[in-house]
Amino acid sequence: MRVLRRTLGARRRRRVRIPRSALVLLACLPGLAAALVLALCANGIGRRATAAAVRPPVAARPAAAPHTAPKPHIVPRSAWLDALSRHAQPPPRYDDKVVAVFVHHTDSPNGYDCADAPRIIRYLYAGQTGVRDWDDIGYNFLVDHCGTIYEGRAGGVDRAVTGAHTQGFNHRTAGIAAIGTFTSGMAVPRAMTEAIAALAAWKLGLADVDPRGEARLVSSNNLSRYASGTTAVLPALAGHKDGYMTSCPGAALLARLPEVRGEAARLQGR
Repeated sequence: MRVLRRTLGARRRRRVRIPRSALVLLACLPGLAAALVLALCANGIGRRATAAAVRPPVAARPAAAPHTAPKPHIVPRSAWLDALSRHAQPPPRYDDKVVAVFVHHTDSPNGYDCADAPRIIRYLYAGQTGVRDWDDIGYNFLVDHCGTIYEGRAGGVDRAVTGAHTQGFNHRTAGIAAIGTFTSGMAVPRAMTEAIAALAAWKLGLADVDPRGEARLVSSNNLSRYASGTTAVLPALAGHKDGYMTSCPGAALLARLPEVRGEAARLQGR
């Protein structure tokens, strides 16, 4: 019987493995204190293991939402271009996205009724496709002084249509023309600047571009302010003169562009 008890005791002792450092500590403590230390160590390890087992996984950070703006109402080409005025033209060309907007003025009379805007756009189209021998009107969009936005160049307003509005920087940009002349001292209607801001906010928002920021654009020819192949850093919402040697869109409209940028950014929720 004693032999059996010694054997069982030996088996139990072999199952409990106490680190040497713990044995040294226990040897220095009274019996009751040593038992308490062992209990605390066992309970602590159990709690740490349990906590680690139930700890929830770290959630992935959600991607930042793009800054978009509502699409404004845009009058289609069919409102100003009829079959008698239309020229034969090649298919539209496209870029991958629009990262900058150039603001222009048409350098035409200001004293028009907004109902006459389609006739004025048709006149501009005839001049650019006739005298200048362009394949289409150069501007992607036009805005009258009542704030009405018109589709200009063909290809679809939702797409990145390559325009013909800014020498050297027609790729990955959109041209917005204010109908009229806005040189120094001329009044710029608020409805017009608000419409330009809404259009720029929507168009740049499709690529999550901040209208107050900058865009890196590569010049495509030597007729711009930058030699062909040069990478230029320009405002994301720029005046025509930022890319080409011109006074367009006029000093009065240029002075309003900071306000237009701020309004466009607000419409994007920035």
